[in-house]
Formats: sequence, C-alpha cells, structure tokens
Amino acid sequence: MAATATAPAFTPPAWKPHHNPWLVALTVTLATFMEVLDTSIANVALPHMAGTLGASQEEATWVLTSYLVSSAIVLPISGWLSNRYGRKRFYMTCVALFTVCSLLCGIAQTLPMLVFARILQGAGGGGLAPSEQAILADTFPIEKRGQAFALYGMAVVVAPAIGPTLGGWITDNFNWHWIFFINLPVGLLSLYLSNRMVEDPPHLKLRREQAKHEKIDFMGLGLVALGVGCLEFTLDKGQEKDWFGDPMIRLFATLAVVTLIVFAVWEWNHSDPIVDLKLLKNRNFGTAVFLQLILGMVLFGTTVLIPQYVQVLLGYTAERAGMVLSPAGFMMMVMMFVAGRSLGKFDPRIMVCLGYIATACGIYNLTRLDLTSSFGTVTFWRMLQVIGLPFIFIPISTLNYVGVPSSKSNQISSLSNFARNLGGSAGTALLTTYLARSSQVYQTTLAAHAVPGSVPYRLYMNRIREMLINGGMSAASASQMAIGHAYQEMLRQASMLSYQNAFCILSVVIFCLTPLPFIMRLPSKGAKPDPEAMGH
Repeated sequence: MAATATAPAFTPPAWKPHHNPWLVALTVTLATFMEVLDTSIANVALPHMAGTLGASQEEATWVLTSYLVSSAIVLPISGWLSNRYGRKRFYMTCVALFTVCSLLCGIAQTLPMLVFARILQGAGGGGLAPSEQAILADTFPIEKRGQAFALYGMAVVVAPAIGPTLGGWITDNFNWHWIFFINLPVGLLSLYLSNRMVEDPPHLKLRREQAKHEKIDFMGLGLVALGVGCLEFTLDKGQEKDWFGDPMIRLFATLAVVTLIVFAVWEWNHSDPIVDLKLLKNRNFGTAVFLQLILGMVLFGTTVLIPQYVQVLLGYTAERAGMVLSPAGFMMMVMMFVAGRSLGKFDPRIMVCLGYIATACGIYNLTRLDLTSSFGTVTFWRMLQVIGLPFIFIPISTLNYVGVPSSKSNQISSLSNFARNLGGSAGTALLTTYLARSSQVYQTTLAAHAVPGSVPYRLYMNRIREMLINGGMSAASASQMAIGHAYQEMLRQASMLSYQNAFCILSVVIFCLTPLPFIMRLPSKGAKPDPEAMGH
C-alpha cells in the first residue's frame, strides 16, 4: 500500500523492539487481565454494594452503567489519542488512571462517589484493549501475530471465567471493597513493566510530531462522546425502562441516532478525523468490523444467558453459576493456543468459517437445556459451545491489519474493539428484551392448555395435592397450594422455552456468517512490507 499523503519522504529501517516481543506481550496482557477481571467481579458484588451503600438494586446498577458508558466513549477515540500523544504515554496513562480509580472505588463510602470513580475508571479501562492490540500488531511480524493475539485472547477469556467465582469468594469472605483493592498491585506492576518494555516504533513517533501542528477536532470529540454515550445508555437501560415506552429512553435514542449521523458526516469530510471512518472502505477491515460486531453479540450474549438460566431456573448461586463458566474459559485458553499455532499453516478464512460452524452447532446444542439439566451437563455443553471461538477471534484480529498502513494500526484496533463491545451491549440488550417478551407469549400459550378439564392437568394437580397431604397439609390448603405450584411451573417452562428459542436464533445468525470470511484478502507472502505499511 502506498504511503499516506501526509507523510514526508522518509524510509525508516525495519523496526524491531529492543526487548523480547513475548515479554512485551506478557506486559500488555497483564493490564488486559486486570481490566476484564474487574468488570466481571463487579457484576457479582452488585447486591452487596447496594446493601452497604443504602441504595436500591436499580440505583446500584449505575455502578455498571457508568463504567460501560465511559469505556464506550473512550474506545473509538483511543486510536486518535494514541497518535496525538504517543501510544506508550497514552497506554501508561490509562493503566495509571484505572489503578488510581480502583483505589477510589475501594474507599468509596457513598454511591455517588463510587459512580464517579467508576466513570474515571471506565475512561482508563476503555483505552487499554485498543492500545494493547495495536502494540502487539507493531511488535510482532505478521507471521507471528496469531500466537501473540492468542496470548492476549487467553487473558480476555480466562478473566471473565474466573471473575464471578473469585468475586463471590472475596465478597463472602471479606467485603466488596477488596474486589477493587486487588487491582492495585497488578496495576503498579503493569506500570513498571510497561515503562521498561513498551516502546513506540519510529512511524508513531513521526506521526506524533506531525500531530503537534494539527488542530484538535473538538467538534468530532464532542459529537462522538455525546453520541456513543447516549447509545450505550439506551442499550443498557432500555429493557429496564421498557424501551420506547419511556420518555427518557426515547430522548437518549433520538440524540444517539442524530448525533452519530452528524458525527459520521463530519468525520468523513475532516482532514484529521478523530475516528477514521474511511478505513471501513478497506475490504478486510470493513468485513472484520462487521464480524467483530456479531462476535461480540454472541460472546457477551451467551455469557449473560447461561448464568441467568442456571440461577433463575435451576436455582444456582452466583458463585456456582460462575463455576459453570470457568471450565469453558480454560477450554478457550487451550484452544487459543491451538488456533494461534495453526494460523500460519492454514488459510485463516477457512479457520474463521469452521469456527463459525462449530460455534453455531455449539449454541444450537444449548437448546437442549431443560429444567432437569445437571451441573455437569450445562458445564460440558458450555465448553463445547466455546471451542470454535478462538478460531474466529485470532484470524480476524490478524486479517484486520492486511492492506492497512501501520500508521493506522491504532485506529484499526480502537474501531475493532469498539465494534465488539458495541455488539456485546446490543446483543445483551436485545436478548434480554426478547426473553422478557417471548416468555409472556409462552405463558399465554401454556395457560391455554392448562384447563381444569384436561386429563394431564388433572393428573398433575392430583399428584401435587397427594404429595402435600402426605406432608401433613389439609386437603383445602393442598388444593390451593397445588394451583400456585402449577402456576410457578408454567412460568418456569415458559422461561425455559424462551431461552431455548434465544439460543436457536443465535445459532442461525452465526451460521449465516460462514461465507463472509472469504470476502477478506490474504496477506501477501512474497511481497516485502512497505516501511509505512508495516513498521517492522
């Protein structure tokens, strides 16, 4: 690819980091692990926070919403911030901000103080993942990127797997403040190692010097902050507020749509955009962003659905629900390694296609879950469901950068991470809404069959009454209790059918994506990397 028009006539030598690339990868992965772990731990401790701070459960959800909104705003602009102020400096600022705000979260004594600290913490956390992926892309040659992204992917999947279990243990044995305090030693170690190991390649230093003389696009910054913030709020609070039946959701949704349209037009025509939307014209990157969006919907969606299912319908505790997910996290860790090693030996597009087929089959298998499924069965089926995900994540993360100059690697990583997180938020919101609405439809359908005259209904009621009478209850009380029991069982079955349908829909959506990877180009093996197009 030709050098960008703004770059001066400058041909840097092939760049290699001064330190072992794998030490650099371990260093940046440490911060990823800390940030993802903290997010999953906070979900479990939410009821305890509400009780300690004297807040309602709904008010306590702002601890999660504030972080998500703040993180979502920073994600798309992190590439621009890295280019303007230096990627290493921006990355270390994010680590320091996340660590300091973890301390503020831990010592918070009121809900407003905790929410304020979480907003700042989200700003730090939102800039970590894009910076880390861009660092890996620049540190490793293209033939080794798959293994580097596999290491990064391990942290992304292991942290949420152990987070709920660890969070439940810490909250039960200490208190919720410690879920934030455990970030302090990890953050300080990450800062020290980042200062020693991470460095900016020459093309980034050159870009930073050029950026000093360019005007800041304050209009673009304001539009993206307002638009993404309103969108994330709409997705996070929509189901809770009954979507467009609530005037606040209508206002925020309208603001999000109008602002993001104006933002897209403004940035498309800007000489130095905050978010370089023209990168989406690149066939590989445009396809990868769409695939990342859907991957986020599936990954986040199933990670929410399965714990909900076992807690609501099977009566699991939060800690035991976390234990259902944990083995799948370690399964993904192993498969990340396999996928990373396989990347240079097979066509990555075929790997993605097979990964989607395996994931679709695994999700469809979850439609077999019922009200008698055992712990071992749910855990094993979850493990089968995630086997294919590394074969999607790693090749897409690698093909992202094909045909794009390395001066744009920060923008590439920030946009792809934003797409995945946006997909996660949208998928969770849509699935939650679908479950609520679909469950009501099934309740009506099942109630139509539960008529006193039907033989199955009469036999079921007689069996329940007999059990209650044998337990010492009077015949009249047993009859009333049997009706209540039948109603509760109907609700559970309606909810179960809704979950089964949701899994079926997800599997069909994933299966429909199997041809799309073949739109993407493969990296050229024979061509030498252009100094501007590949900073190695």
